[in-house]
Amino acid sequence: MIDIQVRTRDRFSVEFKIGYVTREASKVNEFMMNTWFFVPHSLDINASTYSKWDFYKDVKSNIRLITPAFSLQEIAGGESVPFRLLESSFRALAAGVTRERMEEYEYQIKMFASIVKSALRNGAEHVANNPVAGDREFLARGYAAGAREIARRYREARRVINVPTVPRDAMSYYLFGDEYISNLLETHAFRLLESLERVAPECFAAARGTLLELAREEIVYKEAQGYLVASRDDRAHNRAVIYRRGMLKKYAESELFLRASKRRDGVWVEQAYYSLAAGLSMVFATVISFSFQQTYGNFTMPLFVALVVSYMLKDRLKELARYYLVHKMGRRYFDHKTTIRIKENAIGWIKEGFDFVSEERVPAEVMDMRARPDLLEAENRVAGEKIILYRKLVRVDAEALTRNNQYETSGVNDITRFHVGGFLEKMDGRKYQLLVPGDEDACEKVAGEKVYYLNFLMQFRYDGRVNYRRFRLTLTREGIQGIEEL
Repeated sequence: MIDIQVRTRDRFSVEFKIGYVTREASKVNEFMMNTWFFVPHSLDINASTYSKWDFYKDVKSNIRLITPAFSLQEIAGGESVPFRLLESSFRALAAGVTRERMEEYEYQIKMFASIVKSALRNGAEHVANNPVAGDREFLARGYAAGAREIARRYREARRVINVPTVPRDAMSYYLFGDEYISNLLETHAFRLLESLERVAPECFAAARGTLLELAREEIVYKEAQGYLVASRDDRAHNRAVIYRRGMLKKYAESELFLRASKRRDGVWVEQAYYSLAAGLSMVFATVISFSFQQTYGNFTMPLFVALVVSYMLKDRLKELARYYLVHKMGRRYFDHKTTIRIKENAIGWIKEGFDFVSEERVPAEVMDMRARPDLLEAENRVAGEKIILYRKLVRVDAEALTRNNQYETSGVNDITRFHVGGFLEKMDGRKYQLLVPGDEDACEKVAGEKVYYLNFLMQFRYDGRVNYRRFRLTLTREGIQGIEEL
């Protein structure tokens, strides 16, 4: 299965979070994703002005494991797997410090914090979006109780490692996790309150006290521990808070991110095509020289001219053959291949390719989904949209994924950010004024802004199934104004 979430990251980038969910633990799973970008002609984006290297400069990808799924109640209650592995690593380190035990201890802290983050996020979404409105208050109270229990048990575990044999670095790792979890509890309590106020005002009024109390408890705890807390008035201090929270997030989630080594794909095939092109041109030159030699003999002026001309044409023929073989036939290959690993163990790879394509090479069903309005179709007869095809082929070895991971995970996430700055350079940035009827038979001027639409259609292929999603990005010279699924 392929799951996708699309959102705007900021004014200049859009983020695709694509989850490749494996089906069988012993099977190699293969996923195919094709994305067609339909770019307005007026943006002057084409093969001459926007190369594939420009595109890859605008694209940033991170490959990470899908966070193991546990509910708040699972983590907080009984002998849950995350707590059991965490406490086991604590006791092993307290019994004697070795490099392997230190690595396992730090790994379990990071994984536990990441799992708690996912559980808090999913739990808050479950409360806010619950279809049974009468259960929301009960669920909100259960959410707060589960969050408190997780924090309590994690903080009690500190006593296991607070012994003379455990070095100071190890305690620092624990405190990083403690501060990060405290930030999560505070942040998600506030976010849940905001969601309830928007979608369920009656539940907001009932659960407000419970969730605010949870947030205040964490703020008081952080102040007592010397952790940074947001200030109402000190902007410089708040910059430090945001910076530290970002660093803690990267630290805690670093175990989920997979090692990725990228290299060019199809290098040997490309060299074979180059050799074939050189061979074809040599055959042409040899045929010309043999023909003239048989007709006019050796050391004659016609043979001399034929050799010079054949050499000139041979060079051009070689370049034409290289272009056709590499750029035409080579489109079935990819630009890059990224091998993904857990530590040193390969669990799969991702191939990606970029090309400008003509409308004739776009599948009919994709063009039907594009659904251009009549006016745009009329304009396209003069200057059509440019179409970019971005391809990804992903292979994940589910057995290797399971073998190299202590936690059961359903697959990998490919988080890709696409920066649109290159598409904004030639946009019309001036403000427009429109005239509308005003009072007393006068007209009034109202402000207007020119927008551009970047449409993209995504095709997903997995296990014999084909699915499509269509999105539209609204752009102005100032950046992204919004994104919607059509």
